[in-house]
Amino acid sequence: MRRIAIAASAVLACLGEASADVVIEASPGGEATSYLRYFESVRESGERVIIDGPCYSACTLVLDIVPRSRICVTPRAELGFHAARLIDRDSGEQFPAPEATRVVAQAYPAPIRAWIRRHGGLTRRPIFLRGRELAALYPICR
Repeated sequence: MRRIAIAASAVLACLGEASADVVIEASPGGEATSYLRYFESVRESGERVIIDGPCYSACTLVLDIVPRSRICVTPRAELGFHAARLIDRDSGEQFPAPEATRVVAQAYPAPIRAWIRRHGGLTRRPIFLRGRELAALYPICR
C-alpha cells in the first residue's frame, strides 16, 4: 500500500512500496495544477484511492479525476471545499477567482455539487463533508 501526504506546496511525499492503493492521510491542499497532474497519473495507473483523513481544497479534485468506483473513504475521511483564489507569489495577497471557482464546481460529480449547493456553495469560508454524509456518497473502504 502506498501512503501519501500532500503538503501545502503540493509536493507529494510517497512512502512505502507501490501497490494498488494510494492513501490520502492528510492534505491541506495547495496549487491546483500539481494535484490535477498527480491525480491524472493515479487515474491512469488504475490504483484505488483511500481517503483516510483530511483532504482539503485542491485535494478534493480527486473526486473529479479518479473514477468514483476507485475511491473509498474511512471514518477519518473529511473533505474540505472553498472558492478558488489566486495568490500573489510576491506579496502573499489573495484574490477571489470566480471563474476558476465556477470551473471547479462544475467539474465535481453531481452528488458533490448538490451537497455543496445545500451547504451554501463555494465561498471563502470552507465547508466540510464527513461522517454519514460522506459515507452516503462514497463507499466505506473494506
